[in-house]
Amino acid sequence: MSFLILSLLSAAAPLAAPEETIIVTASRVPVDADEAPVSATVIGGETLDTLALPLAVDVLRLTPGVSVAQSGPRGSQTQLRIRGAEANHTLLFVDGIRFNDPAAGNEARFELLAADALSRLEVVRGPQSALWGSEALGGVVAVTGADPLRDRGISALGEYGGLDSARLSGQFAGRSGAIGLSGSAGWIRSDGIDSLGGGGERDGFENRHASLKAVAAVRDGVEVGAVGHWLEGESEYDGYDPVTFLRADTLDATRNRLGAVRGWADAKLGAWDLGAEASYLSSTNRNRLGAAPLNRTAGERLTLGAQASRVFGGHRLTAAVERQTEDFRARDQVYFGGTDQDRERSLTAFVGEWRAEWSDVFTTDIAVRHDSFSAFADATTLRASVLVRPAEGWRLHATYGEGIAQPTFYDLYGFFPGSFAGNPALKPESSRGFEAGVRWESGPWSAGATAFSNRLKDEIVDLFDPATFTSSTANAAGRSRRRGGELDATWRPSEAVLVSANYTFLDGEERQVAGAALVREVRRPRHSANLLATGTHGRFSWGASGAWVGKRADVDFDQLPAKRVILDEYLLASLRVGFEVVKGVEAFARAENAFDAHYQDAVRYATAGRSVHAGLRLRFGA
Repeated sequence: MSFLILSLLSAAAPLAAPEETIIVTASRVPVDADEAPVSATVIGGETLDTLALPLAVDVLRLTPGVSVAQSGPRGSQTQLRIRGAEANHTLLFVDGIRFNDPAAGNEARFELLAADALSRLEVVRGPQSALWGSEALGGVVAVTGADPLRDRGISALGEYGGLDSARLSGQFAGRSGAIGLSGSAGWIRSDGIDSLGGGGERDGFENRHASLKAVAAVRDGVEVGAVGHWLEGESEYDGYDPVTFLRADTLDATRNRLGAVRGWADAKLGAWDLGAEASYLSSTNRNRLGAAPLNRTAGERLTLGAQASRVFGGHRLTAAVERQTEDFRARDQVYFGGTDQDRERSLTAFVGEWRAEWSDVFTTDIAVRHDSFSAFADATTLRASVLVRPAEGWRLHATYGEGIAQPTFYDLYGFFPGSFAGNPALKPESSRGFEAGVRWESGPWSAGATAFSNRLKDEIVDLFDPATFTSSTANAAGRSRRRGGELDATWRPSEAVLVSANYTFLDGEERQVAGAALVREVRRPRHSANLLATGTHGRFSWGASGAWVGKRADVDFDQLPAKRVILDEYLLASLRVGFEVVKGVEAFARAENAFDAHYQDAVRYATAGRSVHAGLRLRFGA
C-alpha cells in the first residue's frame, strides 16, 4: 500500500469555495459550491493544517454567522450558534453520522471534536430541516476525515506549550486495488486555569479520539463503506456551593464518551443514484465531585436510511426515507436513584427534493420533508430556493426555509427533587426564515453579501418560580426573531496565499410572552468579524486568524434576582509559523490568544490568556 500525506486531502481553496468545492449538505445530493442554493462555507485541509488549532470549534468560530460560547477553559461545555439560533439547533454530521448527543440536551459536543482528525469542515447556514430533519433549525455543520479511495499518506504531530498543554496525533490514508483504508488517533491535555479566575485550583482537561474508515469500489459506480469514530474527554470545572447555591471553587469533573459507526452502499446506475445507510451512536456522561460519583446519563441513536435520485434532462428528483430511534437513561447517586429514568422515542421521515436547471441562468430547488414522531404531533417542513446567474462571475440566490427541533429528553423528563421538573407536554420548536444574497467572483477575488430573517415559534424556555425556588420548561407564547446580514471577501492570488475576511450583524431578540416587549438574546454578539490568512513560501508556512466578538448580553444567576449583564467585546487572535527542516519534517511554533485578551464567553467563567506552543509535524507519502 502506498501513501500520500493526509494533510493534502483538500486541494480546493479553503473558505473561498471555488468551483471544484463540493457542498455535501446543501442538497440531498452533493452539489458544486457555485450551484448551492444556500449560504455555505467550506474549510479545507490546507487551512486546518496551516492554522494547526487543536479543536474544530476553534476554526468554525472564524466562519460567518457563527458565534461560540465556552463556559470556562478549553474542555468546558462549548456551544455553537448559527445566526442566533440555540445551541441545540445546529445539526452536526461526522462522516455522515448524526453526532448530536441525545444524553446532553441534543447539543453537539464541540469541546470533544479535535481538528487533527478532520480533512474538511462545512457550514450550511439557515433552516435545513426540510433536508435533514430535527436540530437543523439553525444550520448544519458537516466534518469528514480522509477519503481512502483518493488520498494516500501518513502524518503525525507532536506539540507542547503553555498551561502544561500537550498534543499528539497521527493520520493515514491508503489504497490497495479496490479497497481503501484511512484512520486517525489523537490526544490533547492541559492543566488549564481556574474556571472562575479567582486564583483557586486549576481545572484541566484531557481528550482522546480515534477513527477508522474502510471503503471499497466494488465495481464502476458502486461503493460500499464503513466508518467508526470514538471520542472521550474528561474536564474539571467549578460548580456550585451546596449551601449558598452560588458558583464556587469546587472539585467537579465530568467524563464524556461518544462512539459511533456507520455503514453505507451507493450505486450509480445510468441516470439513477441509489443509496442505503445505517448508523449507530452511543454516548455516556458521568459527573463526580472529587472521587464521589454524582450522576450519569447515557443515550443511543439508531438511524436507517435509503435514497433514490434520478436525472431527467435538467431536472433531478430525489426521494428518501429515514427511520430513527433514540434511547435515554439517567442514574444518580446523590438522590439515591430518585432521578433515575429510562425513555425512548422514534420518528419516520419521508423526504422529496426537486432540483430544476431551467437554463444556464436560472435554477430552482424545492425540498419537502414529513416527520412522523412517536412522541409529538407530525411536522412537515419546506425549503424553496432560487439561483440566478445573470452574468459571468455573478450569482444571486434566495431561499425560504423551515426548521424544527424536538424537545430534549431533559426538557421533557428531567427531574431533580426540589429544584427542577421537566414538562412532558412540550411541543417541538419551529422556525421560518428567508435569506437572499449575491456573490461575485473574478480572478483571485470573490465577495458576497447575504441578508437573513428567521422567526422562532414555540421556543422552549426555562420557567422559575421564586416562591418555591423550583423551575421547569414551557413553550413560549411569543415569537422570537433573528435577523441580520453577512459580508465576506476572499483574495487568493496563488495557491500559496489566501486572505479571507467576514463580518456578521445579528439582531437576535426573544419574546417569551405574546404581546410583551422583545428582549435581546443572550450570548449572541450584535457585531462580529473574522480575518484569516495563510501562506507558504519555500520552506516557510504561516497562518494567522483573528476573531472579533462584539458586546453581548448574559444573565448572572449568582445575583438574586438574576440580573442581565453585558459582556465586553474582545479580539481572539492566533498565529502559527512553520519551517520545513528536511523533507517531510516541519518544526512550528504557534500562539493562541496572541494579544492576551481578557474576556468571558459566559458570565463569571474565566478563559485562558496568551499561550505559546511548539511542535513537529511529520509527513510521508508518494
